[in-house]
Parts: sequence; C-alpha cells; structure tokens
Amino acid sequence: MDICVIGAGYVGLTSSAVLADLGHHITCVDKNKERILSLNKGESPIFEPGLSELIQKNQNRLTFTDQVGEAIHTNSCIFICVGTPPLPDGSTDLSYVLSVVDDLAVNITSRKTIITKSTVPLGTNQMINRLLIEKGLSKELFRIVSNPEFLREGSAVHDMFHPDKTVIGLQHGDTASLSIMKEIYKEIDAPMILTTLNDAEVIKFTSNAFLATKISFINEVARICDSYQADITTVAEAIGLDPRIGKHFLQAGIGYGGSCFPKDVSSFIHSAKQKGVETPILEAVQSVNETQLEWYIDKITSYIGDSITKKVAVLGISFKPDTDDTRSSRAVALIQKLDTLKFNVIAYDPKATLPTKGLQTAKQTDSMEEAILDADCVFIATDWPSFKTLDWKKVKTWMKGDLIIDGRNCINPDEIRKHDLRYVGVGRI
Repeated sequence: MDICVIGAGYVGLTSSAVLADLGHHITCVDKNKERILSLNKGESPIFEPGLSELIQKNQNRLTFTDQVGEAIHTNSCIFICVGTPPLPDGSTDLSYVLSVVDDLAVNITSRKTIITKSTVPLGTNQMINRLLIEKGLSKELFRIVSNPEFLREGSAVHDMFHPDKTVIGLQHGDTASLSIMKEIYKEIDAPMILTTLNDAEVIKFTSNAFLATKISFINEVARICDSYQADITTVAEAIGLDPRIGKHFLQAGIGYGGSCFPKDVSSFIHSAKQKGVETPILEAVQSVNETQLEWYIDKITSYIGDSITKKVAVLGISFKPDTDDTRSSRAVALIQKLDTLKFNVIAYDPKATLPTKGLQTAKQTDSMEEAILDADCVFIATDWPSFKTLDWKKVKTWMKGDLIIDGRNCINPDEIRKHDLRYVGVGRI
C-alpha cells in the first residue's frame, strides 16, 4: 500500500521503517528540513536498536520529504505520528496535531484513511473529524481511525514486529477502514482489537497509567523494606509469581521517566478532571514518583556529608538503557538536584547527552573512568548493560570514597561488598 507517515520522530520513524519492511511504500514527511536531510543520507536522528539498519535496508520503499501537501495528495493512507508534549498544567499540547489537521484540510482531494498513532487526549479523534468538516472537507473524503502505539523505547522495532495486540478504533458505521487496516498489518501476527475511537484512546492511557502505577507501588513498598531491613527484590520476585499480579514492572528504582508515562498519566488526570472525575490513585502514582529521588538524595547526604567538598559520579543520563532519550529522565532530575545542592557532579552515559539548561557546575564526560575518578559516591541512575558488568576492583582503585548507590537494583550487592565498597540499593539489604 501507499502510506504517508506524518512525523519523523520516534514513533513515526519506527512505524515508517517497519511498514516499509512489511512491503508497503512509505513517504515519511516532517517539516524539520535538517532531519529530512539527515534521513536522506541514511542517518537516523535518534538512537533505537535496529532502526538505522532497517531504514537502510528498505531505502527502495522509503521516501523522506518535507513536502507535506504532496505526500498527502499521493498516498491513500495517512498516519499521524507527530509529538504531543505536555503543557505546564498537565494537559497535552495539541499544536502539532492541529497543524496536521490544517494540512489535511487543504490537501485532501480524494478519499483518505487518516490513522492517528500519536498519543492524543481523550476525545481528540472525534475533534479531528469535526474540525476537518468545519474546515470544509466533505465527510465522504475521509475516515478517522485510532491506532495507538504501544512501543517501548529500546525495543521499539521488535515491539512493532511482535505486538501483543493491535488496537483499531473505528467510527460508527465505518466498515471500509477495517479491511484497509487488516491489509496494512496482514504480516503481523497479533490479536486485532476492534473498538470505537474513544475506547482506543482510553485503552492507550489506561495501559500506560497502570504500568506507571505498578512502578510507583513497588517503589513505595521499597521504602517500607528500607525501614524494616527487608529486600524488595525478594518481595517483588515472590509476588510476581502470582498470575493476578505478574512479574513485569516490579523493579524498584528511582522512578519512571521518558516520553510516555509522565505526560500520559498527567494527561489522563487532566482529561478526567475536565469531566469532574477525581483521580486519587493516579495522583498518588505521580506523588510517589516525584518524591522517590528525595529518598536517595537523603541517603547520599547522610553517608558522605558536606556536599561542597564531595564528588558524585552519576552513571546514566537517559531515562532507560538502549535509548538516548532524556525526556523526563529521573537520572537527569537526580543530576539537577545534586547540582542544586552544590555537589561536584560528573555524569557519564554511553549514548545520551546531558541537557545543560539550568545546571550550575554539573557536567558530562566521555569517559566512565573520568567520571568515577576520585568520586566519593557512584550513583547508578540508568541500568545500561555496561554498568551491570563493571570491574568493581578497578572502580575501587579509581574512587576516593567507597559508596555505591544502585538506583536501579541492577547490581549484585555481594559483588560490590567483596571489594570493600559500601552498597546501597533501593529497598535492599
């Protein structure tokens, strides 16, 4: 099929590359000319395992352009994959989506299937339908489909090839779009969940909100474990065997971050409150996540004392391993807090770049050894594989102090302690 993907970000690029690999002809359009120029050179602007290779493999079926009007004209299916960042009040910035609506309204002259893959607030797909009609587009020329993504950064390519489900939200009475969506995903072996537009939007937000809830829940239990000399990893392993609970997203740490969970929980709360629905559980999820770092900032200060004379090496800047994404990264939040407290903070990450806005003295180094050298404390903030396999004998010789704080519970405490280093995990003994 001939498909236009609007938006060359994380979701748009992954969708474009995978759909091209499935045999479709893809025109990926973005108004960022520099990004398009890089992509046409075969360079991916984001780090995602397997993505660059997939783009290069399918160059004969992939076109990158900044000409949105032409792309809309020449393709029968249009995926909306633009960003939906958060606003200060917790609501969602829909300016990029509304810009796409404007482009669609003036460039659609033949029948199109408009597929929303961007994570949009509840009711947005119905709003898109209404706006297009208000802008003079005949309702006979388009159908709206809600097809939310459930990709995990760091494994997005794999997730799109092997999803646990494909959610298809259709307008009332729309039978034509279903056959089109089945054709698009005919090579994907996953249950197809057919719903309304509203159902599809709620499914997306509920999924992310529930996973964020599991993370905040286990982090709160980790605080209890800390106070009673219990080990959260043992607790999590045991309760995870209960099929009603499940083992996933029960790893205690310094909190969740990234481009999805923080903004989606906030947006879900905001949408609920617009209808007068209170959300005490979701607000508690946010509160635990926001205060989790303070628990470990207090540990640093209690163990090593005066911040002005102490160096803290923070290993990890990205919000999770196998990505260079620093949006709402708890590692970055940690660095910012330590910087404010006047610690000498040196950060290292294999892929991510430290946002420097607002920082006073904290900086990033290209060498892990340089970050750790003469440090009073090493804080593992992102569980990159290379941090899990560190030579702790060498680390001991590099450090001035002996405190290792495992903010992701990714290290065996015995490995640390046998080298005369102090280990502090999240709810560990």
